Amino acid sequence: MNRSKPSVLLASNNAHKHRELRDIFEMSDCPVELMLPREIGIRVEPAEDADSYLGNARIKARAFAQAAAQRGVQVWVLADDSGLEVDALGGRPGLHSSRYHQQAPAGDGCQALLEELADVPDPNRTARFRAVIVLIDPAGCEHVFEGVCEGRISHEKRGANGFGFDPVFVTGDGRTMAELPAEAKHRISHRGIAARQAVELIRRVNDETLA
Repeated sequence: MNRSKPSVLLASNNAHKHRELRDIFEMSDCPVELMLPREIGIRVEPAEDADSYLGNARIKARAFAQAAAQRGVQVWVLADDSGLEVDALGGRPGLHSSRYHQQAPAGDGCQALLEELADVPDPNRTARFRAVIVLIDPAGCEHVFEGVCEGRISHEKRGANGFGFDPVFVTGDGRTMAELPAEAKHRISHRGIAARQAVELIRRVNDETLA
């Protein structure tokens, strides 16, 4: 690993997450080399069968860290797990947000959610995005960060940016996540909040190493 520019492996096969995390790191002006699994020949699909965001993030981080170590690659490894928690649904879909999309008609989880909440009035449409990041440093120590973004569910899909439930998640300024420019989204998003904490740890450790 380059001492002046740490390498960070993104422990995910999700192209949308790759894009968001790259944007967040660039916004944070942290001098790191972000690596995708395919760039170092890693092909793993760990079973995300834990009962918490932390558990799933830890499964992914450890699986990708082990795969990197087997290839002799010494890097930081960053994994996240996230979900949408809707109060009117008792916190669903939460941990199973990805599955909610996959099982929805035509894979349209946003439309399925709107239909499920069709009779729910505005005051009861509160929701939040939650993300948990597990960061494994080159010495094998694990660090955990969490980010939460409060909002509510709209009555229709709006916006063409983002992914997942972004088109139906209304932020504090009245726009959905999918209507926000990337930079504005990353400033307030659950993943942006958690990832910036990880970035600061990487920056601090790297500065101490170089001191």
